[in-house]
Amino acid sequence: MKDQRASQGLPFMKMHGAGNDFVVIDSRGRTPVTTPALAQALGDRHRGVGFDQLAEIHSAPGVDFALDFWNSDGSRAQACGNATRCVSDYIMRTTGRTSVTMTTARGGLAATRLPDGRVNVNMGPPQLDWSEIPLARAMDTLHLPLHGEPVGVGIGNPHCVFFVADAEAVAVETDGKRAETDPLFPERTNVEYAALTAPDRLRMRVWERGTGITLACGSGACATAVAAHRRGLTGRRVTIDADGGTLDIDWRDDGVWMAGPVAHVFDGILSPVFIAAHA
Repeated sequence: MKDQRASQGLPFMKMHGAGNDFVVIDSRGRTPVTTPALAQALGDRHRGVGFDQLAEIHSAPGVDFALDFWNSDGSRAQACGNATRCVSDYIMRTTGRTSVTMTTARGGLAATRLPDGRVNVNMGPPQLDWSEIPLARAMDTLHLPLHGEPVGVGIGNPHCVFFVADAEAVAVETDGKRAETDPLFPERTNVEYAALTAPDRLRMRVWERGTGITLACGSGACATAVAAHRRGLTGRRVTIDADGGTLDIDWRDDGVWMAGPVAHVFDGILSPVFIAAHA
């Protein structure tokens, strides 16, 4: 496969879900091709393609497909809800189906097509124990020992959710970056800032580990909804308004479901020269 990529280039798709944008590589039927160096080079918005996360599709027994996720700094991500919805949309469109199953580092997941065309994905049950998120030591995950007493939630990725009076007033770039690398989070963390704007409706802004500010974050929206319900701020069905669009979250007995828009923007081919330079 390496020789074939070197001579023919590597096809990819550009997609986004509520402005959370992705490069998607379909490697079904072959060995996955993404490396940390390739992910970092592709993630460069000036010298590569640019993305919040890269998703690589590959084959796996017992499910329709498997997904691996990479951040734009070349590190791995364990979950990416909006990319999962985008890829599910692609698989459903190309197969004529209205539901699919997949596996990720998060475990087995499922997605369905809603009557309005949106894609709804089950992100699995939230991780609420300190060791699952994970945190550096045992503590109450509903009130983390940081300024602002954020909530700790795992949705495959670790999340640190701050509830604030006004999400627009938060200096996300500085505050989020600081929280991402706090020693409390041995694997770093995604950081969300959320404000209640109406019953069961939240305005959310996000800083993603390994990427920075993004227009939306699917696992972050799920974590924020779970945290809000645990704090008694909302019910289990919550609408999240992110910078890039709106996501509907439903924390059910079988997991946290997330519905929202998807878009397949364009297809491209990475040149053999680019691949060779970042193999």
